[in-house]
Amino acid sequence: MSETTKGSGSYPIKTIVVLVQENRSFDHTLGWFKELNREIDGVTKSDPKSNTVSSSDPNSLPVVFGDQSQYVDPDPGHSIQDIYEQVFGKPWDAGKPDPNPGPATMSGFAQNAERNKKGMSSAVMNGFKPDALPVYKELVQNFAICDRWFASVPASTQPNRLYVHSATSHGATSNDKKLLIEGFPQKTIFESLDEAGFSFGIYHQFPPSTLFYRNLRKLKYLTHFHQYGIQFKKDCKEGKLPNYVVIEQRWFDLLSIPANDDHPSHDVSEGQKLVKEVYEALRSSPQWNEILFIITYDEHGGFYDHVPTPVDGVPNPDGILGPPPYNFEFNRLGVRVPTFFISPWIEPGTVLHGPNGPFPRSQYEHSSIPATVKKIFKLKDFLTKRDSWAGTFESVITRDSPRQDCPETLSTPVKLRGTVAKENAELSEFQEELVIMAAGLKGDYKNEELIHKLCKETCVADASKYVTNAFEKFLEESRKARERGCDENDIVYCVDDDDEHVVIPPQSHSEASNAPPGSKAQTSLFNKLFSCFVRHEKCRRLVCGRSIGYRQARGFCSSIGSNGEAVGARGVILRGIALTTGYSLGIILPGRGDSAQVFEEKLLKDVRDTQEYFELIDSRAGLVSDGKF
Repeated sequence: MSETTKGSGSYPIKTIVVLVQENRSFDHTLGWFKELNREIDGVTKSDPKSNTVSSSDPNSLPVVFGDQSQYVDPDPGHSIQDIYEQVFGKPWDAGKPDPNPGPATMSGFAQNAERNKKGMSSAVMNGFKPDALPVYKELVQNFAICDRWFASVPASTQPNRLYVHSATSHGATSNDKKLLIEGFPQKTIFESLDEAGFSFGIYHQFPPSTLFYRNLRKLKYLTHFHQYGIQFKKDCKEGKLPNYVVIEQRWFDLLSIPANDDHPSHDVSEGQKLVKEVYEALRSSPQWNEILFIITYDEHGGFYDHVPTPVDGVPNPDGILGPPPYNFEFNRLGVRVPTFFISPWIEPGTVLHGPNGPFPRSQYEHSSIPATVKKIFKLKDFLTKRDSWAGTFESVITRDSPRQDCPETLSTPVKLRGTVAKENAELSEFQEELVIMAAGLKGDYKNEELIHKLCKETCVADASKYVTNAFEKFLEESRKARERGCDENDIVYCVDDDDEHVVIPPQSHSEASNAPPGSKAQTSLFNKLFSCFVRHEKCRRLVCGRSIGYRQARGFCSSIGSNGEAVGARGVILRGIALTTGYSLGIILPGRGDSAQVFEEKLLKDVRDTQEYFELIDSRAGLVSDGKF
């Protein structure tokens, strides 16, 4: 990596490393670690925690929280309705939604588990002994944990992962197919860092989930993605880690390369190996004295935790509500999850409890990461109302000088699973979301039958191959686009295999309307029109009366000269299409980007005559009718 690491002012931290594991609650993972440190708000034999299998039946026998977790095969419920029952002790009733469910009693875990699968409450109501997680045992003893860190949303993986780097899920509480394909449009901490001159890098082992963010698909960020196995240790050794580092795991459990994300039914010993590997690479780096390594979990995965989830005083990040039937207001947090802070500037055995501000009801949650990144690197703006509210954790840095006694290596974990990876297993919800995202990147986003088959009828091994192939194709076509001189703010999508190569995808309407007045895209007009033709069937049919392929699109686009002048009537129509769909193609309508969608609707419904159409576009957009852009 060629970028240099920029300093962060008064803080000794110049590089923040983030690893977000999957689907484990605090009590399930670290609850029994209270045996090692009495400061931890965990569980003990002398103060047993329990749930009943029926919270409404006073005669229901309790299920006591135990310490027998090893290899956990069932994947407990962790949808928004499952979590509602787990937290409030009563099932979600879609017919009679309760806007005021009352206090978080944390009494419905066993009940919900049995509702989903008979006998599952045993797995849900158990946690790991410290010796079962030897890497975490050493980290707890040598660095810091937080026992008041909550998931950002009482929902599944993807919405919570979105909060980690953007402090919002843009209204998502579960699988949103349209946004998975197009990419979520919100601004991220990656862009804030980039705008301020700081560097970032994403080290991935499978196709990275950070491509859920639309803006990270832009050509200018292509060089920020690195293969973990090839680049991470090298950058550590050479002292070339960027200011903000994200480690992405292996999401699919294969015989040759087991998953290491900790998602049930994956073996957590593989996750322990990953943490050990990352830690030891960081520890041996010349940058070690400038590093803060954060490990957290996206959400609790349906496993028991006794600490009540915050249900009051939580701000909606951006005013967007979740979809029906829940219409979630994003005004309460998810269940508590394990979080570690690792740095030579941290005293051993530190336990961070709740934050001191910035508001009376502020909490540590995933938005605390961008909030703290903003604070340490002195960035200009918050991303949403949520990261402006979330507690920051720079206070964990308490020393005047870095420690010299941090362990250079960590214990080697022992395999907990007695069987092999289940390559033929059905996909988890998050794996389905990765498949849908991949379909968008690969150009299969219109093939509903294929997407359904990949998500619902294929196995882990086949889905892994598809997702990997899609990402490789996306990277290759992105490189080609850069070589062709496409604008760095463009995003590349692959077209169907029969049509060969690549197109520039639509830019969101919001991106156009937020652009500076009078700004113009630098991408060649040919590429923009080519994009419009290959990706927008309505444009192909408008001009040609039928759908056309890759080579024919190139021929039609040649009706526009190299300087943007219209050549003949067909060129005039193409120019109009480019203006009309400017918000989609990255061509900003000067001062009027917010009305581009109106133009497009008018074009498709009412305008048939070329000259009438051309005059309409010019009058609405405030452009002169000179045949040029």
